[in-house]
Amino acid sequence: MGHKSDDEVSLDTAAVESLSLKGDLVKRQRLPWYYAPSFLLLWLCLFFAIVIPLYNRLPDRITISEESAKPGEFVAERAQRQLFVYDRIGQKVTGGYANEVTTVAFLLDEIEKIKEQMLRDLYEVEVDVQAPSGSFSLGSMVSMYQGIQNVVVKLSTKQFQSESYLLINSHFDSKAGSPGSGDDGTMVVVMLEVLRQMVISKTPFEHPIVFLFNGAEEIGLQGAHGFITQHKWAANCKMVINLEVGGSGGRDLLFQSGPNKPWLMKYYKRYAKHPFATTIAEEIFQEGILPSDTDFRIFRDFGNVPGLDMAQTDNGYVYHTAFDTFDVVPGRSIQNTGDNILALVRGYTNASELSEKRNDDEGHAIFFDFLGLFFVYYTETTGIIMNCCIAVISLVLVGCSLWRMARQSEKVTIPQITLWFVIILGLHVVGVLLCFGLPLLMAVLFDAGGRSMTYYSSNWLVFGLFICPAFIGLVLPLTLYYTLKPNNKLSHGYHLQMSLHSHLVVQALLGIILTAMGTRFVYICLMAMIFYGGALLINLLSTLHDRGNFWALIVMCLQVLPFCYFCYIFYILLIVYFPITGRNGIGANPDIMIALICGGATLFTLGFIAQFINAFRWPKLILLGLGVVAFIFSMIAVSDVGFPYRAKTNVMRFNFMDTHRLFYEYNGTLSHSDSGYYFSYQDRHGLTPLQDSNVDLTGIVSMAEFCDDYVMCGAPCFYSCGGRRNARWLPRESGIQMPGEVILKFLGKTVSEANNTVRFDFELSGPSQMNIFIQPVDEAKVTDWSFLQNIRERYQPPYHIFFSYGIDNSPFKFFVELTNSDGNYNVPVLEVAVVGHFASPEYTRDAEVLKFIAELPDFVDVMEWPAQYKRYIF
Repeated sequence: MGHKSDDEVSLDTAAVESLSLKGDLVKRQRLPWYYAPSFLLLWLCLFFAIVIPLYNRLPDRITISEESAKPGEFVAERAQRQLFVYDRIGQKVTGGYANEVTTVAFLLDEIEKIKEQMLRDLYEVEVDVQAPSGSFSLGSMVSMYQGIQNVVVKLSTKQFQSESYLLINSHFDSKAGSPGSGDDGTMVVVMLEVLRQMVISKTPFEHPIVFLFNGAEEIGLQGAHGFITQHKWAANCKMVINLEVGGSGGRDLLFQSGPNKPWLMKYYKRYAKHPFATTIAEEIFQEGILPSDTDFRIFRDFGNVPGLDMAQTDNGYVYHTAFDTFDVVPGRSIQNTGDNILALVRGYTNASELSEKRNDDEGHAIFFDFLGLFFVYYTETTGIIMNCCIAVISLVLVGCSLWRMARQSEKVTIPQITLWFVIILGLHVVGVLLCFGLPLLMAVLFDAGGRSMTYYSSNWLVFGLFICPAFIGLVLPLTLYYTLKPNNKLSHGYHLQMSLHSHLVVQALLGIILTAMGTRFVYICLMAMIFYGGALLINLLSTLHDRGNFWALIVMCLQVLPFCYFCYIFYILLIVYFPITGRNGIGANPDIMIALICGGATLFTLGFIAQFINAFRWPKLILLGLGVVAFIFSMIAVSDVGFPYRAKTNVMRFNFMDTHRLFYEYNGTLSHSDSGYYFSYQDRHGLTPLQDSNVDLTGIVSMAEFCDDYVMCGAPCFYSCGGRRNARWLPRESGIQMPGEVILKFLGKTVSEANNTVRFDFELSGPSQMNIFIQPVDEAKVTDWSFLQNIRERYQPPYHIFFSYGIDNSPFKFFVELTNSDGNYNVPVLEVAVVGHFASPEYTRDAEVLKFIAELPDFVDVMEWPAQYKRYIF
């Protein structure tokens, strides 16, 4: 090998020094790694300092003593006093004395007190106690009712004679096992105080108001159906404000509107004192992701009545439990809801649109409040135009930025920088997938280990379990790219900008795709594009784009508002969904939904912020630190801290029926009789948390074992039987003492040779909630019956009919007509089962059942009642 000349040595030395200078330049362009924790904590502090206080902001409660100084305003203290009386009534199960007599009397008494204060020269009040009977389809089930009660009040002004009414609805019945002070007692007393304020105020209004206190919502929305299909005032109701509670307290979330009535949002924006709404909640609810339904659907589907569906959503842990009492309903929440409803009622009762005949295809509205500070709404058509235009502008701005980088950098061509950007974009897409994939992996692993729902009581665990992995996944691909394959032809500032540009491109493409799919929650992509695109435009016009890292200050400042909003909206989703995981059934892993929400939260809140991790030295060390945080949180989650349930506050829902079953054969003999407990699982853990308790579960079996032998698996399920195969049966040696009996009386059999059919007539009597299960035997088919025909035509047997009554307990008569292919009706052709549910606390409980309940751990909330199941073959 030859020796180098002095000139060659000098050139090599210069090259080495040049590379060394470039390396030092790259290092100087990055901040010390130890600033990174402060950078991340800054955003966490913004969340706790801005988002949480604004989310929890509620108005001060107005007391009765302050009423004279604040005329015309909602008085929460009076509503609280009424709620106290309502709470003391106890459980209000449809058909029970407490619901049908005591609560109805309470409402009528309060309404009479309000009438005494009315300005009689201005207003008229009519009161009607409705007792409708009817039926409708609820999914694959026939829902029938008889003599249920609604208390209906119509307030009209003598000055105007409008035929268009505003309907306001809440329900006064409660779930079995709960006094229902939140759901829906809070809204009942809000309506009473709104009615009082309207009749004592001289503020004029044009359209009459119908206040519907319906008495049968918890058993399948029957009260609302009875009103909207049968009441004399129903046809005049042109809009509804439906009031619900999904927990106890908090602000009233507007989660459904319309349909196809954007003008409703115009008035909500103008009159709502404390706006709290989002299209995201509407689309999630209407997709059936939440295991709930409201009367709003009945008014919409059976009465074609548009309107607003609103609910308080905080503290969903007490929803439908014994702890939904007066003590957990904050007075400030009542004030917040009362302020809103009173203002909205005054607005809508003077709305000209209420009496106008308008096109039903006006489109949906896109709406949201910004941190509760102000309200935004626009039509779906406007949203489509904005989404597409802003997406195109964003892509153009990215193209301009790349062109500027190529112009400002030596020896870099536009094709080169385009190729680099495509690589960065591809890696960022991988990061987006990991942003969801890693939290989902955590959800699957914890569920596989039997440790799902660790966040149920300790909500803060999601930071380490799901958000940290999502953050790592979002940043990891580009971090590895910048550290393992450095590119010294471009400044590090330009590399960081390209990583942020890639997220803008993802948001633009996502916005276009979701818009094409017809979704309306795409407005969050629009918001992300506007704020980062605005920062990019400022940087390009001011030339900060090319001045070191000064561009980052503009980006950071313009990310504060979208960061706060995205934190706010995803925090709402988590607050709503955390308690729902405790009643979402055993079939699905609830951690999946929490992981998806956390992944989405990370993508939107930190999508433009997370990449700044690469502005610090040793970014892999920072990600490793986040991994350690995730590991520590995982260890905490598998400890006692991660046990899901807490007594009284975050309870395990435990639903069972102490059941007596009797099976009669074709010849009328009793072939089998047993007693036991029918458990319907409420969450992913089933009965596993009880294994270490004193509860004896020896001999428990799956209900699926009975499905081949008995109609509807021999399950005494209530109005929903979809989860019967996942339910469990615990036999009991001693018979259960039933407080009553369900009686199916066979009235006769009629064979029609001309039609080749046989008809069976029956009479059913028993408690106020009963089921009828109908199953043709072998080749027989049902050709006619007393119930809705569309259920028989659209669904396969076994058929399910749920029947309830309020004040009318007269026996229910029905028939079933069948045909058999061979025309022989001297053989079994029909299997019928009836179930009587003694759900009201007015029925006595078996002593052994009470002992069984007493042995349950203190973190368990019981919803239980006796049930009798009888199976017959005809």
